[in-house]
Amino acid sequence: MAIAACFFTASIPNNTNPKLINLRSFNPSSSLHLHLRLPLPPLSSPLRHQHNNHRLPLFIPCSSGGDGGINHHPPPSGGGGGDNSDDNSHNGDGDSAEDKNRGEAMVVLAEAKRSLESFPKDLAAAIQAGKIPGSVVSRFLELEESRFFGWLMQFDGFRERLLADDLFMAKVGMECFVGMFTKTAAEYERRRENFFNELEVVFADVVMAIIADFMLVYLPAPTVSLRPPLAGNAGSIAKFLHNCPDNAFQVALAGTSYSLLQRLGAIARNGAKLFAVGTASSLVGTAVTNALINARKAVDKSATVEVENVPIVSTSVAYGVYMAVSSNLRYQILAGVIEQRILEPMLHQHKIMLSALSFAVRTGNTFLGSLLWVDYARMIGIQKAQEEHKELTD
Repeated sequence: MAIAACFFTASIPNNTNPKLINLRSFNPSSSLHLHLRLPLPPLSSPLRHQHNNHRLPLFIPCSSGGDGGINHHPPPSGGGGGDNSDDNSHNGDGDSAEDKNRGEAMVVLAEAKRSLESFPKDLAAAIQAGKIPGSVVSRFLELEESRFFGWLMQFDGFRERLLADDLFMAKVGMECFVGMFTKTAAEYERRRENFFNELEVVFADVVMAIIADFMLVYLPAPTVSLRPPLAGNAGSIAKFLHNCPDNAFQVALAGTSYSLLQRLGAIARNGAKLFAVGTASSLVGTAVTNALINARKAVDKSATVEVENVPIVSTSVAYGVYMAVSSNLRYQILAGVIEQRILEPMLHQHKIMLSALSFAVRTGNTFLGSLLWVDYARMIGIQKAQEEHKELTD
């Protein structure tokens, strides 16, 4: 239920326009919110210090229950809030979200004494279009001060991910560093006394996993979309996939919205990419494994009966399917729900604790994935336990 709610959560404007006057005495039973702009009488108005020709907006909240709409304050922005799935193109006083984003960004630029010409073209275009709030511009300026992150920000894919999550590279390092150890431990957990007898197969699994680990973090990571629109002659499917988020559960920025179909499209698009990554990495892993098996046979003649070559095509396709389904869903939920919507809002000001919990969750997810792969490979018959293999060869 919590995951399903991520598809439908709507965003609420970050603050109420200070120009709006809340008439607390007005409490009808209607559930509508009316925004009225009424001219004040030139002389009889009690607000005589205002210019006579001004029009003041009156915000009249109406509710069918509770306190009649009184003292309803929107929650603060940031964290794992709404995903802007509904139409949020305007704030309370009719100004568009794009105008608000553009104004915030220009204030940050003015304070930093920077011009749009000094920014990457895609980021500058997004700022001008009002797609980027001031917080994202501030994050870019902070990351740009680091020599390493400043270098990474030159690459479009890294720039989109770092602007959405300043711990993105830390998560890549976690995944790649612990991947080899956790996957080896998971292989031992499933194989136990047959671990060393099936060492070649274990090696293939670990090689495939390490090659794919980076893409498993990279592809489903939430992003700040800086991609320009496709050409007008692009196909409808290409346009649809282009407008899908990189993570089905990610929190959308103010002024941006994703439909349920677009979020499902993110799962399908990343699944196709991970199928290609898994198949390619498996081809490399199984090729290396078969080379090691053949070398072992040449040295130890008894190994000719004990160990067989790993089927390259069937193993590679099976691993691609596993990546597209199991890995794709697990990592999208991990990045979009657990990290961005749960951990980040609670520990936004405690980066060390946030990194530690992210490390623990990702380690557990990697270990679980290795267990699931061994079971899946044996279920479809591309890997056999050593006892079963002996029965077949006797």
